[in-house]
Amino acid sequence: MIANELLELYDAKRKKFQKGELIFAEGNEPHYYFQIITGEVKMCNFNDVGREFIQGFFQDGQSFGEPPLFLNRAYPANAMAVTDCEIIIVPKNSFLELLKNNNQVSLTIIEYLAQRLHYKSVMAAEISSQEPEHRLLKLIDYSIKFLKVQKGNDGFPIDLTRQQMADLTGLRVETVIRAIKSLEKKKELKIIKRKVFR
Repeated sequence: MIANELLELYDAKRKKFQKGELIFAEGNEPHYYFQIITGEVKMCNFNDVGREFIQGFFQDGQSFGEPPLFLNRAYPANAMAVTDCEIIIVPKNSFLELLKNNNQVSLTIIEYLAQRLHYKSVMAAEISSQEPEHRLLKLIDYSIKFLKVQKGNDGFPIDLTRQQMADLTGLRVETVIRAIKSLEKKKELKIIKRKVFR
């Protein structure tokens, strides 16, 4: 996304979060731009009975939580550290000043937000009507494209756990495990040392 050196010219600070730590809570007002240096973050909600709904996962170099920052609205979801993380944080006014002074960065942010919106639109349509195997393949293929995963000797490695796949597709973990085994038999996926490859 944005070079850390550029962010640091605009009052950026580096902050560490431990696995499971809340970065911001649903309903909080947005005051900062967040970009991950190392680690993984998830955006999630909890329904009335405490079931978690995953909005998305974010990794090294990605930003999260920007739409409420631009809209001056409360966060619609929680952001939590999935692993120990180091995150660069820029105050809102400084970040907006950075965008005004750097047209190319503004275009990069717009493209990134558009990709995420497209992903949500595609997955919403798939999740509402398709069979588990189809949902998983759509999630996997889009993740490869969106995250620009590099192909190795065994295919494209998928860095999502079975639980994350379930959370992102609205399936139960047991259903994901069965679907992955079925897709392996159909030679759509490979499983090597419990790791999934496309």
